[in-house]
This record gives sequence, structure tokens and C-alpha cells, in this order.
Amino acid sequence: MATRDLPIVGDSFAVGFRFQRYWDTPMANAFFFGELGAGLFFVSLLCGYAGGMVAGLLITGLLKTWFHLSHMGVPAKSWRAILRPDRSWVSRGLLGIVCLMGFGGLHAFVTWTGALEPGSIVALLLQLAAAAAALVVMTYQGFAMSHSTAISLWNTGLMPVSSLLYAATGGVMLVLVGGSWNGFFVQAHETRATLVTAALVLMLGLAVLLLSLLHAAHHGSPGGRKSVELLTRSYFAKWFYGFVCIVGLALPAALLAGGSGSFAVVVLAAAGMLAGYYAFRVLIFKAGVFEPILNFRP
Repeated sequence: MATRDLPIVGDSFAVGFRFQRYWDTPMANAFFFGELGAGLFFVSLLCGYAGGMVAGLLITGLLKTWFHLSHMGVPAKSWRAILRPDRSWVSRGLLGIVCLMGFGGLHAFVTWTGALEPGSIVALLLQLAAAAAALVVMTYQGFAMSHSTAISLWNTGLMPVSSLLYAATGGVMLVLVGGSWNGFFVQAHETRATLVTAALVLMLGLAVLLLSLLHAAHHGSPGGRKSVELLTRSYFAKWFYGFVCIVGLALPAALLAGGSGSFAVVVLAAAGMLAGYYAFRVLIFKAGVFEPILNFRP
């Protein structure tokens, strides 16, 4: 019997592939809101959009924290995760969140109130610190997943790239929605066209990334091939193709490329993209399988 022919098994002692259940929907929620909030903050920082920065900080600080704590068995001890930044991406990410809340909150306040002269050394250093912290939060979860050698689908350098691209795309889409709603683009009308172009380029990058991720997993270990089968031909195929590919990428790209630019079209495109992003986050956890304890070669 070849390894690729082994079935999905549960908690029995049978030989086969086993779904990982350590990180499930609560962790997918935490990953989604953490990356989305940081991406919204980062894109808003680049655009000088104070409202978007505040919204991004709230999304990451409140929703990511809530879902992480709901996943933990002993939430009161969660602060200990910050103690090992030398060897843990979880610790580095927690430090990044702390810095994002601190430096990012100060930068948003300065942008909103004009407390510092634009272009001054202090303002520039504060902006750079906030941007660096946001980039850490946008990527560290992908780095943490890529260290999981027991799950072939995750064990790739494409994981942090997927986190970065999805976070940036989500941030761009939310800035487009927020800026269209509150008149931000009236004062920065050229920014809107730039963001639409950026969204289309990022979505193209996401399409290439998904193909690369599936290709790498399929040509990797048996566990990776099983994960690709789950995503494209069996358990999760309708969700992967329907939400991640069509609703999350093809539909938003077509709406934005259509060029009407109405608020309703932007909202619909953003809703589709975020639905696909969330589906990706959930499916990448659910499709992760452990390798069989015994490997049989043809």
C-alpha cells in the first residue's frame, strides 16, 4: 500500500492521515483579525488616513486578543508568551502587537491632531517604528505556522508571504471603503486610483501565491499531497473554489477592474475579498494533516 492511498483516520490507532485540531476556528479568527487590523493600519499609515489607523488598532487590539484568549486554557498566564523572543515567533509577534499599540496609537494621535510637525525627526521615527511593528504583526503568524514540520501544508516559506499579501490586500480594501464613505478621497483623490491599482496587483499576487502553495504541497510529502486533495478534490473543494478563489479573488478583481467606482461596488468588492480571506484562514487550518506514523512506499 502506498502512503498516498491511506485514508483520513480519527483518534484510533489505525495507520493514516490525521487532521490537526490544536488550531481551529478560534485561532483562525485571531489570525484573521490580527493580520487584517495590522494591514489596515499599515495601509492607512501610508495614506495618512488617521481614521483607518485607529480602526486597525481596534481590530487587532480587541478582536485578535479576544479570540486568542478564548482559545487558551489558562488565559491568566498568556503574558508568559512574550518571554522567549529569541526563539519563538509567538513571542516576537506579541512584542510586535505591544509596539503596534504603543507606537501606532501615538502616530495615529499625532496624525489626527497635528501635535508634531510633519517631516520632523521625531514624527518620522515614530512613523517608522509604527510601520515596522505593523509589518511584524502582518507576517509573524505565517512564520509561526511555517515552523510546523509535522504539517507539510504549513511547512513552507510561502506561509508568511500569504499572511503579508492577504493582510495588505484586506487593508487596501478597507481603506477604499472607509475613505469612500467619509470623504477622505475628496482631499486625496489620486490616492483612490492608486489603491485600486494596488488592490488589483495584490489580488494577482494572491492568485499566484495560492497556485504556488498548492504546487509546493503537492510535490512535497504525502501529507502535503493529502492536504491539496482535501482542498481541491474532496472535503473542502467547494469552499476553496467557491469562496477563496471566486468570491475572494475573481469577483472583487472584476468589480474593481470594471471601473464604475461607486460606493456600493467598492463595498461589495471588499466584502467578497474579506470573505475569501477568512475562508482561506479557516481552510488552511482544517486542511492541515499529520503524516502517517508509518510510511509505505510503492
